[in-house]
Amino acid sequence: MKTLYDMERSGNCYKVRLLLALLGEDYEQVTVDLTRGEQRLESFLALNPRGEIPVLVEDGEVIWDSGAILVYLATRTADRHWFPDAALARARVAQWLAVAANEVHHGLAAARAIRLFGRAGDLAHSQALGRRALTLLDQQLARGPWLAGGAPSIADIACYPYVSVAEDGELSLAPYRNLARWCRDIESLPGYAPMAARPPSA
Repeated sequence: MKTLYDMERSGNCYKVRLLLALLGEDYEQVTVDLTRGEQRLESFLALNPRGEIPVLVEDGEVIWDSGAILVYLATRTADRHWFPDAALARARVAQWLAVAANEVHHGLAAARAIRLFGRAGDLAHSQALGRRALTLLDQQLARGPWLAGGAPSIADIACYPYVSVAEDGELSLAPYRNLARWCRDIESLPGYAPMAARPPSA
């Protein structure tokens, strides 16, 4: 049985929950409340010394970092399109995992955190990075239906969450026609599960 340590409104945690839903895998969910500092508790740091979520535990093995967890889950499934075996195909996926960890994280995710959760930061700078991320993704999706080939992969799962809530950071998807189509396609996949609702105060 898998145990996922996460928080509902975290986009990085949602990546893992979304892939688990699409794979039809069961798991136990344990909430780590970042607003109460539970990620800094000694018991949690024993799982992830970085003090970050998500963390996946299976058969006594601990995997932390959303990208690493996506790779782990996708490598284990029989549906090879999530993380293909061929070297070049894997490199294509890895490229977009890097975009998710950089432009998407420092742009879209940061702008959302500043606007929605009051995190300190430069909103204008984060929004500029966010627009760059949206442009990169939209241009790639003009070339094909998915980010890294002809079928959905963990590249799509890694980038989708913060794109889907870009408006939380005051970034409109209206100018990005290919991204809008891609979001609809992801949301049409069998087993798709939506992200948690916005907080009541937002």
